[in-house]
Amino acid sequence: MPRADGRANDELRPVKMSTGYNKYAEGSRLVELGDTVVICTASVRNEVPRFLVGTQRGWVTAEYGMLPRAGSERTPRGRQMASGRTHEIQRLIGRSLRAVVDLDVLRERTITLDCDVLQADGGTRTAAITGAYVCLAEALRGLQADGVFAEVPIFDAVAAISVGLVSGELMLDLCYTEDSMAAVDMNVVMTGAGKLVEVQGTAEGMPFTRERLDEMLDLAAAGIKQLLSAQKDALEEIEL
Repeated sequence: MPRADGRANDELRPVKMSTGYNKYAEGSRLVELGDTVVICTASVRNEVPRFLVGTQRGWVTAEYGMLPRAGSERTPRGRQMASGRTHEIQRLIGRSLRAVVDLDVLRERTITLDCDVLQADGGTRTAAITGAYVCLAEALRGLQADGVFAEVPIFDAVAAISVGLVSGELMLDLCYTEDSMAAVDMNVVMTGAGKLVEVQGTAEGMPFTRERLDEMLDLAAAGIKQLLSAQKDALEEIEL
């Protein structure tokens, strides 16, 4: 079936990561994947949550939210704050970023990634993870430049993308209309080395086979490879 925006089934939406979007944050990006737009910022504090005090380990965490009119209908601000979906996505972003950071080298510092959706057309959590990594790397490079540590304490890059089975066809990077009618919807978080951080897959219709799962993971890996390249290009724009 033709896709809503005319893309090939294995084609990403146009990707853009604008640098220096917030002059105060230690790292910031305006991330655009098609019509999904997310502003990501990284903030550094010289303190950690109570459970890490005295351990000499750092922490990376995230907060996620959507502006009231990010979607087709307005969502009240209070409802966004209480949303279980919001808390789940925040935890996902935090886990994804901690998977590639040496928290021992970070010492007792916290880096908070704020991911605020300005416009939602599917894939907001995956766009947030992909953009937040760039902000995190920018913040850590800044700390390195200030002499806080000799090497940037990142093991690898990390990015995320959605895949799905729509009208019997596998598709990469679903927009909202595709996501809403998908028989299978999956979000994949993967490192630059191809290691899986998280796979969130649900059969909305008929159950799917192990072979279909492998096909979806292969499609996601191909898309993430392109996102990793976009992240690399974005980081090369940084001037410290």
